[in-house]
Amino acid sequence: MKRFARCLLLIALLFAGLGAMAQGGKKWREMHKVKKSETIYGIARDYGLTVDELVKANPDMGVPGYTLKKGDYIFIPYPSSQPSQAAPKAQASALKVGVLLPLHNVDGDGRRMVEYYRGMLMACEDLKKEGRSIDIQAWNVPIDADIYRTLVKEGLDKRDVIFGPLYSKQVKPLSFFAKDNGIKLVIPFSITGDDVDSNPGIFQVYQSPEDFYGRVADHFAYRFKDYNVVVIDCNDKTSDKGVFTFPLRKKLADKGVSCNVTNLNSSQAVFAAAFSAVKPNMVVLNTSRSPELNAVLALLDELTGSHPSLKVSLFGYTEWLMYVKYNLDRFCKYDTYIPTTFYYNEYSSRVRAFEQRYRAAFRCEMMDYLPRFAITGYDHAMFFLRGLFAQGKRFTGELEDKRALQTPLRFARTKAGGGLRNQALQFVHYNTDKSISIINF
Repeated sequence: MKRFARCLLLIALLFAGLGAMAQGGKKWREMHKVKKSETIYGIARDYGLTVDELVKANPDMGVPGYTLKKGDYIFIPYPSSQPSQAAPKAQASALKVGVLLPLHNVDGDGRRMVEYYRGMLMACEDLKKEGRSIDIQAWNVPIDADIYRTLVKEGLDKRDVIFGPLYSKQVKPLSFFAKDNGIKLVIPFSITGDDVDSNPGIFQVYQSPEDFYGRVADHFAYRFKDYNVVVIDCNDKTSDKGVFTFPLRKKLADKGVSCNVTNLNSSQAVFAAAFSAVKPNMVVLNTSRSPELNAVLALLDELTGSHPSLKVSLFGYTEWLMYVKYNLDRFCKYDTYIPTTFYYNEYSSRVRAFEQRYRAAFRCEMMDYLPRFAITGYDHAMFFLRGLFAQGKRFTGELEDKRALQTPLRFARTKAGGGLRNQALQFVHYNTDKSISIINF
């Protein structure tokens, strides 16, 4: 395939047709950007096609009233005398990539995965500029798809690596399929199940809360061993952050680190009693919700206003990255640390250049999600495809690549005979001098 970014722009323009195209896994010769005064007949002639072949590849052309417009992107198929299976000679050693994700416009899952896929294709375009040869095909696999039907699609068993699926119920059959065919499998998003423990070819990017916060607690207990830790019970019965605070309190007790518990509704005197006037204080909430965070910040403002010599820091949750635009000054005031597996730096020149390129290619902004899905797709594709080009089937996620725009990766084997699970962890530190630093583990 040629000019991947152009291909994705066509997806943006012909969204409704994406599912059928992706399910078929068809190979198109390339994409053509329509120039001023070009005609269907002229384009067909220039590429050695019949008008019927060009129209068949672009069904919209057969709709009454269709007009070819400057700037449109259209499929250029192989002529009927040259079967689509016949790849150009340069593609003989291409890395074969498969994508099995919900690529549709039906719901948020589909739209997010289309954006992720666009990022992957932007990475493929950059790798192609480095002289890499990549054959990437996508299959639309929505939540109600029969994964077994997808697995018999022509060419899927010849992929070197597959990215997907999104849904847990599709993991096991895809895992067996990948293992039987010697295919590396990258599971990029949240899933349940333990298939990674039995398939050495799986790269599981997602980290369960237990795994992630277990490591966070380890690093916390070591890094802040000289602090007085203040855990604030925020009375949030819906909170799931006990997965962090419970093991943290145990680790602190094992290490002899002082830890006091207070309540959001305590009087100011009782609240203040949990803090140390001698040691620096690290405040931990047992919820990630914004209302409780704002209430705690108000209490800390009052406390430090009355006791300006107190040293107070905050330790938060990944969700707090969504609140930075509202709380940046106070995060810096309280020397805040946020544990995460990603960091979207909107001020980075590389990120801004990526956003500008995305905007130009797809005529839209990236969706306002954290992480940014297009950048995630780009980082994932660059990491895994670089690794496979360098090491082939021997690649086990050991890649010294510090060029991630947003989503660094670091893998470790789950156990003997098992696959690899992502271990990447960062603390985003909002310093009191209003700078931001990243601590990688």
